[in-house]
Amino acid sequence: MTSRSNFVYSTREHKFILKEWLDTRHILDLPKFKDYYSLDDVDAILEQAMKVAKEVIAPTNDDGEAIGVRFENGKVTVPPSFKEAYNFMQENGWGMHDPDSEGVLPRVIRAACGEYFTGANCTLGLLTEGAARLIATYGRDEDKRRYLPKMYKGQWGGTMCLTETGAGSDVGASVTKAFATDVPKVYKIKGIKNFITGGDHDYTENIIHLLLARIEGATSGTRGLSLFIVPKIWVEEDGSLGEPNDVVTMAIEHKMGIKGSVTAMLNYGDNDGCRGILLGNPPNEKGVAEGIAQMFQMMNSARHGVGQMAMVLATVAYNNAVAYARERVQGAAITNPRGDRVPIIKHEDVRRMLLNQKATLEAMRALIFKNWYYIDLANESDDPVEREAASRHIQVLNPLGKAYCSDMAWTLIADAIQVYGGYGYCEEYPAARLARDSKINSIWEGTNYIQALDLVGRKWTLEKGTLFGNWLAEVGQYIDRNQGAAGLEKEFAMLKRAYEAYGEIYAAGMRYWQTDPRLVAAFATRILHSTAMMYCGCLIADQAMIAARRVAELGEGHFDYPFYQGKVISARYYIRNVVPFVSTLAEIVASGDTSVVDIPEEAF
Repeated sequence: MTSRSNFVYSTREHKFILKEWLDTRHILDLPKFKDYYSLDDVDAILEQAMKVAKEVIAPTNDDGEAIGVRFENGKVTVPPSFKEAYNFMQENGWGMHDPDSEGVLPRVIRAACGEYFTGANCTLGLLTEGAARLIATYGRDEDKRRYLPKMYKGQWGGTMCLTETGAGSDVGASVTKAFATDVPKVYKIKGIKNFITGGDHDYTENIIHLLLARIEGATSGTRGLSLFIVPKIWVEEDGSLGEPNDVVTMAIEHKMGIKGSVTAMLNYGDNDGCRGILLGNPPNEKGVAEGIAQMFQMMNSARHGVGQMAMVLATVAYNNAVAYARERVQGAAITNPRGDRVPIIKHEDVRRMLLNQKATLEAMRALIFKNWYYIDLANESDDPVEREAASRHIQVLNPLGKAYCSDMAWTLIADAIQVYGGYGYCEEYPAARLARDSKINSIWEGTNYIQALDLVGRKWTLEKGTLFGNWLAEVGQYIDRNQGAAGLEKEFAMLKRAYEAYGEIYAAGMRYWQTDPRLVAAFATRILHSTAMMYCGCLIADQAMIAARRVAELGEGHFDYPFYQGKVISARYYIRNVVPFVSTLAEIVASGDTSVVDIPEEAF
């Protein structure tokens, strides 16, 4: 257990989620998938993905730190093993692909496979899929012909370019400019973008940047931003490569973690030679552009992926901590202080930390995969009513999945480090690096405060409150239907109390929007956490009811008994130990504590 990037993972949880909990059969029966896959294929797909993760991807992980990304003589390179693994993934059907082609896997199954690949090396890969989908959605036919074939084959990479040094998360403060040329849809681009993931590398022969810039005359703020296709190397009309497009890498960031992932600062048009192709329409007569609305398609997908990445890294840390706790012998049992030394997994506080990780991770994974299920329905269902209902769920769940999972992952990995004791603080063991790699997720793709404001400032009030209100009512109806569920009576009673407490939080928050919006902002992050805890409690209880039935059917002697009994206990722990925070927060919010806004800045 001394490898700094020890990949320890299992397919068992995903088999339960896909074959017993979610109605994956319904997804597979949709027109896009019904001729290619059945539920019987799930096990083989997951096992093959795990084999690739263990044998192809995991061996590259240490190179991310030992070799890392390098910027020398104007060129950015990744470790050679990364390129070999990337090419293997492309050549064997696990990498970039056309999502509209025949035989593609449902997203909910691909997401399970993606967990293994991310856990094996979270810094391997690019953002090409999201960039390609933007072109597919908003590009002209000629744009699609020019860019998509090689992006879908993985020959060209893709990025999203929003952030600027002077703007940060305040995207509307961007100063990158776009100037019209004599060629329709083609603009000269001038500006500097930083923190661009995959902004430069040698995985592919070209990189297609999806970049936000302000066309001359457009209004200020985010409403004035337009979206452009800006290739590193210009692409001719026939799809062949032309001349360099005046996109220059100025620097790469020296980061706390994810050192195998390129994070670049890019200068566009320093020599007045950078061209970009406008997606959609130019700004209207009021100077309002379409770029930020277009970019949200990619951002929302990326945010969900970031939440899952955080959960995956915390899972690897947990799995390693369990393995270590089983092997590490230290101290006697509290019930027999003069007895033999025992493995530390027998000590109560170690068990508490491990169960806290296990239960919270299962709750987080339930949230992530429930959302993936809705994403499949929203994109592929042939029933417009079902598509719309799924889309409405996604709008609520996306900020929860991104922010709650990435915030909790940091604390869960801290628990994993604590299980190791002093060794957890040493880089020779995996937990320290996983903590460093994980922290970016609460910052990436819109800081978690932005996600919290999206929840309380936008989702709460969208459609005059009916979108969130209907979602909340569904949660309440689920809890009411299951009051008195056999073996989970106390858990559903506690969920009922949490739901009622959340109603108080919601009502108080809506009042504060009218009386003092600063209070809503001060409580926003904790409100998002409480929203996720309440909902995750329902999801993990739903899983526990299935698991409880399996426990009764199998009996203690069955090899799968510990798995199902573990899921029942995970739900019990999460609902009894985590979900009560909702009631605590209700008291805090009701008190209207103004400490955050009252304290003088000089007092910090």
